[in-house]
Amino acid sequence: MKTNRRKFISKALSGGIAASALPLVSINQGNENYRSPKELKARYDRLDKIIRQPVLKKELFKSPVIIESLELLRYEGSFLCIVRSKDGAEGISVGHSSLSTLFPIFLKNLQPFFIGQDARELDLILEKVYIYNFNFRLNGIALGLPLATIEFAILDMLGRIAGKPAGLLIGEIHNPDVAVYVATEFREKPLEEHFDLIRKAVAEYDAHALKVKVGYQFAGTKDIHYQGVPGKTEKLIPLLRKTYGDNMYLYADSNGYYNVSEAIRVGRLLEEYRYSYFEEPVMYDHFEEIKEVADALTIPVANGEQDQSFVHFRWSLANDGLDIVQPDIYYFGGMIRAMKVALMADAFGKTIIPHMSGGGLGFLYDYILVSVVPNAGAHHEFKGLDTNVKFECPTSSLKVVDGKIKVPTGPGMGVNIDPDFVSKHKAVRM
Repeated sequence: MKTNRRKFISKALSGGIAASALPLVSINQGNENYRSPKELKARYDRLDKIIRQPVLKKELFKSPVIIESLELLRYEGSFLCIVRSKDGAEGISVGHSSLSTLFPIFLKNLQPFFIGQDARELDLILEKVYIYNFNFRLNGIALGLPLATIEFAILDMLGRIAGKPAGLLIGEIHNPDVAVYVATEFREKPLEEHFDLIRKAVAEYDAHALKVKVGYQFAGTKDIHYQGVPGKTEKLIPLLRKTYGDNMYLYADSNGYYNVSEAIRVGRLLEEYRYSYFEEPVMYDHFEEIKEVADALTIPVANGEQDQSFVHFRWSLANDGLDIVQPDIYYFGGMIRAMKVALMADAFGKTIIPHMSGGGLGFLYDYILVSVVPNAGAHHEFKGLDTNVKFECPTSSLKVVDGKIKVPTGPGMGVNIDPDFVSKHKAVRM
């Protein structure tokens, strides 16, 4: 990629320079994008070594932690996962709402596999699940989401056994406070209504960064002829910079709406108005096209929320095809796998900004991961604190203060879910 692009990205994403200082000038690429087969092999070998390296700190546990039971509970639209060891330790996680359709995979495939396993071998268990057991017939979110729900409960249990935050089981604390951006949608709205809703969302929280949707794709409609609001993107991009000035970090996400030429056109408009990254400029699995867009722009390009395979990130990182990796810790199968993606990215000077899906305590799990990655971006997704989960957090208010949320420091996930709330949930059966 461009000679100065790595330096630009490092500064822009670390918050080391003001948004107004982001460079906009393209540099002649020459032959810098070419990598010899020998160089590519060396990069792949380096990434493969990271994938194989265990993340969980097994040395914290002197004795086996044998999983005796693993339950999925449901109350109305809420799901909980409770894991217990033979020694009586317990962990709990809040499941994603999509378990309403994916619970058979939890019960028929994953639950029996985990019973009797030593939780200290979580890295190996996850590897076996993906490589040898279920990934031939189950893939993507269908496998990753229920698996992540189980992993979160196990990490909560192990953290409570060790008396440490779950993050310290898989890394070291780099970010005790996580700066957030307000994530907005409203893509189907006319410009004036869209803009008004953005202003209200920003005003609700003390955040210093904002991500908006560009393009016209809208997944919430059955209208197969939906064409969006033509021209709105071209008006919204400069309007937000004019409204919020140079002290607001602005990000844009097209959810794969554009083709290469249109993505480059919109990307250059984002550069002109000093946006800090462009997410999913083209379809998420068109890796060569993502690289083509990234090579043509100076604005950092982000991708990965839809990916559930190390192979995808491996290709993109080895070939310098993106700047920011964005695994979703639910979709991708949990924190351990996402941490490996972060370390893969870090090996080549890239940044991680995990995608956050679902409600419940998804934001908490996301920030626990962010707290221990060495290459976190400047701001991370925030969709509000509206959750139906009843819990207390003794070590953090979990509120946005001066644009940041303090990550809990208590054992496990750092929260205690209300026993009365838990008791309302009943075991899910086939």
